[in-house]
Amino acid sequence: MQSLLAPRALKAGDRVAVVALSGPPVRQELDLGLAALRSVGLVPEVFPSARSVGPYPYLAADDKVRADDLARALGEPGYTAVFCARGGYGVQRALELLDWDALGTPEPRVVVGFSDVTALIEAVRTRFGWMSVYGPLVSSVMFRSGVPSFEGLARLLLTPHKCTELLFQDTRALVPGVAEGVTIGGTASLISTSLGTPFSVPARDGILFLEDIGEQPYRLDRVLTHLRRAGYLDGVRGILCGTWDECGPLADIEELLADRLGDLGVPVLLGADIGHGVFMQSLPLGVRARLDTAAATLTFLDPPLMVGE
Repeated sequence: MQSLLAPRALKAGDRVAVVALSGPPVRQELDLGLAALRSVGLVPEVFPSARSVGPYPYLAADDKVRADDLARALGEPGYTAVFCARGGYGVQRALELLDWDALGTPEPRVVVGFSDVTALIEAVRTRFGWMSVYGPLVSSVMFRSGVPSFEGLARLLLTPHKCTELLFQDTRALVPGVAEGVTIGGTASLISTSLGTPFSVPARDGILFLEDIGEQPYRLDRVLTHLRRAGYLDGVRGILCGTWDECGPLADIEELLADRLGDLGVPVLLGADIGHGVFMQSLPLGVRARLDTAAATLTFLDPPLMVGE
């Protein structure tokens, strides 16, 4: 149970890649996010995928453009982070085309995003052993100067030594207790659809984070049941659940979570402000952490990022 390889913390003047591997970002919204990056001293480079529209309206560019951008962002020297511009759908199509052998073993850099980016986070974890950050997307309203979600992300990326714990408000302990493990997870439906691919990461020895959007209770039931039947949840140490935006009445969802997760014999905390439909806190994935349901905290036992060169 060890933390993954931590890329170095960011600093003013760093070049960072901005890619759109899923849906096409709105130009004005993307520009506001780029301004936020510049406001903390970073130098964003917008890759072609973030200024394009693909063959289908739900794709930012065609698959080759998005895959090429991803290869550059992950492998080309000089970038210290990869920021994803928008979620939606499309990361898995880009991953299918990526020539991982040609990338070799690039210098670690931190990948930032959530939702559809879950698939990329799993991929860099299995291929390179990197930790990542489950955080806001550049073109979202969360990614703005002065907005708590962006300010928290910037603090994590620039001064990780000051970010040792996440504290959650209005949480509910489905199963009380304390657990330690390596943080893992993301959007539940994306985790489910990665099963059987080379990049699926089992939850064994992990503090598993789960959230989703737009999955009605019966579909969410199917996702969670698939994870159970596939053995994905075997050996999990604890579970932290975030938001379930547009997934139906919260009482119904929490009843379902109790049914599908409550019998695993591990601590389960509901209601973390991470995910869709909320000004989210950013969650480092791949870091040893302690989940305490009574204190409603997730404490990092290793630095989320390395300070210094």
